Amino acid sequence: MKVLFIGDIVGKPGRNAVSALLPGIVGQYGVDIVIANCENAAGGFGVTRKVVDELYHSEIDILTSGNHIWDKKEISSFIDDYETLLRPANYPEGTAGRGSVAIKTRLGISLGVLNLEGRVFMRPLDCPFRVAEREIEKLKNETDIIIVDMHAEATSEKEALGWFLDGKVSAVLGTHTHVQTADERVLPGGTAYITDVGMTGAFDSVLGIKKEVALERFLTLLPNRYEVAKGDVRFQGALIDIDNKTGKSLSIERLSVDIKG
Repeated sequence: MKVLFIGDIVGKPGRNAVSALLPGIVGQYGVDIVIANCENAAGGFGVTRKVVDELYHSEIDILTSGNHIWDKKEISSFIDDYETLLRPANYPEGTAGRGSVAIKTRLGISLGVLNLEGRVFMRPLDCPFRVAEREIEKLKNETDIIIVDMHAEATSEKEALGWFLDGKVSAVLGTHTHVQTADERVLPGGTAYITDVGMTGAFDSVLGIKKEVALERFLTLLPNRYEVAKGDVRFQGALIDIDNKTGKSLSIERLSVDIKG
């Protein structure tokens, strides 16, 4: 099974990149299922129902997220309407939405996806390591093919989770920091790992935000309104090839495609 995971989609430029490039990438690499992190897809912060529907229409099968999933107030009114729109599983009990899902792929094979959020330099949520154990045990009742989106700030926390889950899941893929790392590998137990899959959006920017706006905030320390940048748009993500029988990864490959090329 070939799984494509698209890095954090930022605003309209990121959505346009997905719309323009995803069909060709799916065909070129023989992708069986597409997962994407959508927490910055609406104006750079959060998602709306309209944006969620647009991303599903672009051939994305499962949407993961992170701390910015709550930035648009309307999310609480519709997140439960979408089985495959995930928020981190380690939010408190009773939080709207779900943190994991198992679905059938185009091949008719079940695949599970688990969304987690880190705690280092972030909110004091439930332990992602212990929550991962609990959620994976449930998903294993349906499938041995499990993809984990670890949405975290600290590289150490992401790497630690990769080693903690090696041999228990098919892949641990880092999101949140928007900068694609060059450490993709398959760990000894068969778990594909990368610290950050990157960003799909404008790279003439600071993490997808207009440079001038970000610089003003750093220089003055005053709050201002972030604006999504538009220049040098790229599509980034990771392609994972997984053994259908064992759930172990055979390979992981970084992708970075210029929307112009």
